[in-house]
Amino acid sequence: MRCLVTGGAGFIGSNLALELEKKGHEVVILDNLSTGTRDNLEGFKGIFLKGDVVTHEFKQTFDAIFHQAAITDPRYSDDKEVMRQNVGGFRNMLELARKNKAKFVYASTANLYGNGPVPMKESQKKDLTCAYGRSKLMMDEEAEKRFGQMHIVGLRYFNIFGPHEANKGRAASMILHLAKQMKAGKAPRIFKLGEQKRDHIYVKDVVDANLLALNAPSGIYNAGTGVGTSFNELVEVLNRALGTELKPEYIDMPYDPKTYQLNTQANTDLAQKKLKFKALYSLQDGIKNYLEVLP
Repeated sequence: MRCLVTGGAGFIGSNLALELEKKGHEVVILDNLSTGTRDNLEGFKGIFLKGDVVTHEFKQTFDAIFHQAAITDPRYSDDKEVMRQNVGGFRNMLELARKNKAKFVYASTANLYGNGPVPMKESQKKDLTCAYGRSKLMMDEEAEKRFGQMHIVGLRYFNIFGPHEANKGRAASMILHLAKQMKAGKAPRIFKLGEQKRDHIYVKDVVDANLLALNAPSGIYNAGTGVGTSFNELVEVLNRALGTELKPEYIDMPYDPKTYQLNTQANTDLAQKKLKFKALYSLQDGIKNYLEVLP
């Protein structure tokens, strides 16, 4: 099977591209290298194209398209560019999939649930707090119109962590940021009073969700573990994994509470039923696996 992975030099895209190639598929990557890096593709043998996902025209044809390219930082300063890249890139890749009669799997986000009730269900009212969430909801709404016409699956990612995320900078997982602080012997800095929660999902599980999407019915599904972990609990898990006993340093919340997600936790019922997806890595196991390759 010939697969296109947009954003394939980035965090999720590189993990996905390498796994697809490992399984014997022919893989083409498109990435503008704004946050991705060729360093994430060590051992990759497929075709790498540097280009803009909004305007790129392909000479190749594809059997499956995994659209991961996006501006993913909720606090990115240019809302127009977020919409251009995220919505424009989605439309360009959707049209490519239609022309190729290819299966289309794309990255959505749990950000569009905002501070809605948890566990968060796909069908619940959306609570949009930024251009990133708005762009992804527009993608989901356009995808829903195509469900009867083509194979299309959207995955609402929760809080992903794992190898190849370092180049994301401030948008990288809090697990990476806290682990780096603690490995350096510094107190982990978390927002007062550490009771905010996140549904942390290991990137290897997210790759599995993308692969399962190839044979799932068209739809939009949560990609999370269904477990919310408080910041305080996360520090405890990291202390055990690192063999440290560091106490957190509580800092004031620098963001407007109206735009900051206080809790994320996926309802996984629909994903388990339709996507046949259930995360295999616990938070503890995912962190242990991650720390083995973290510098």
